[in-house]
Amino acid sequence: MRPETEGQLAEIVARLSEPVRILGGGTRGVFTSGAELSVTGLNGIELYEPGALTLVTKAGTPVAEVEAALAAEGQRLAFEPMDHRGLLGTSGAPTIGGVVAANVSGPRRVHAGACRDFLLGVRYVDGLGQVIKNGGRVMKNVTGYDLVKLMAGSWGTLGVLTEVSLKVLPMAEAEETLCVAVDGVAQAVAAMSAALGSPFEVSGAAFDPAAGQMLLRVEGFAGSVAYRVEQLRGVVGGFGDVSMAGDSATLWRDVRDVAAFQGAPGDVWRISVKPSDAPDLADRLAADGLLFDWGGGLIWARVSEGTDLRAKLGDVAGHMTLVRGKGQAKLQPEPAPVAVITEQLRRRFDPRGFLNPGLMG
Repeated sequence: MRPETEGQLAEIVARLSEPVRILGGGTRGVFTSGAELSVTGLNGIELYEPGALTLVTKAGTPVAEVEAALAAEGQRLAFEPMDHRGLLGTSGAPTIGGVVAANVSGPRRVHAGACRDFLLGVRYVDGLGQVIKNGGRVMKNVTGYDLVKLMAGSWGTLGVLTEVSLKVLPMAEAEETLCVAVDGVAQAVAAMSAALGSPFEVSGAAFDPAAGQMLLRVEGFAGSVAYRVEQLRGVVGGFGDVSMAGDSATLWRDVRDVAAFQGAPGDVWRISVKPSDAPDLADRLAADGLLFDWGGGLIWARVSEGTDLRAKLGDVAGHMTLVRGKGQAKLQPEPAPVAVITEQLRRRFDPRGFLNPGLMG
């Protein structure tokens, strides 16, 4: 099923007699059962106002098309969405609706915020085939319940996105990355915390244990970047030798897309925790590969195939998702009180339980 208009999608959903799995570009693989419902027919940028920093696009529009249109005006998606194809070995083209549905956010989240923080409005078809609109096309908008934020990260279980409105930001004039040679996760997290807690506006903080390098990105006007880089040298100089990276943009694209694990064997887990918990958790993981982003708050772990980290680690104050492996993308079960609320929400938005069943909860 591949509708080409919102009306066609609404009619298809209203007439469903069995569950469906909702797909955009299919770049994150297939992770639930049911007939395929593709939104790639709903594509195209509908409104772009560079002066107002707003973009309205259909959900099936490829991210590359959106980014090209923004780049032509010196603008970008500030939340830096990951491209999963290299890590998962998939094809297709990531869509903006898929990015919003999964709240996909890259290294710049520590500074600019997540995808949902830039979402101004949505249109979607709920589980009964009704077309719902919430939010708007401007930054100042008040329309009652904030379904916009609710849809971001709902993975299509509450409705099928047809249109999204986003706030965009100008591209940075300059970008530099400091590399700090550190000894272990604890030292890396301490250094990243010091940098992120400084007034020098770090827009990326990551650590690659295999390289023994902690990375700090600074973006903005050239003069400001030069000043802040120099000040950061003083902040983190006590943690290890400091050097400047060569190709900063490529370096951070590799962090964003977890290039270190691409083509390497094993399952890949995505773990979100408090940065202060990262050193202890890293020891307990005993992983074949680790990569830390968001100042240590996001851990990518490559482990032996079939390893169940939830069973191995027990209770962890955070969230774990199997991104690559059997049963991938199945989200971590929620605490009982939260699970009750989310189940009630799903029943309200999708009473028949036909939209990506079993993915959440």
